Amino acid sequence: MKRVIKRYLIDSRGITAIEYGLIAGVLALGILSAVGGVADQLKSTFQNISTALKGN
Repeated sequence: MKRVIKRYLIDSRGITAIEYGLIAGVLALGILSAVGGVADQLKSTFQNISTALKGN
């Protein structure tokens, strides 16, 4: 039983998986934030174009 516990404490695969999961989460939040900003800019641009076309 001691060997199993010692081997479990030495094994770092679980820790690495958690680190990769956290990195993926942070990247996903960054991507969502960037896409949200671009979507707002595109919406504004298309509204401006639509307004300009209706005025002529």
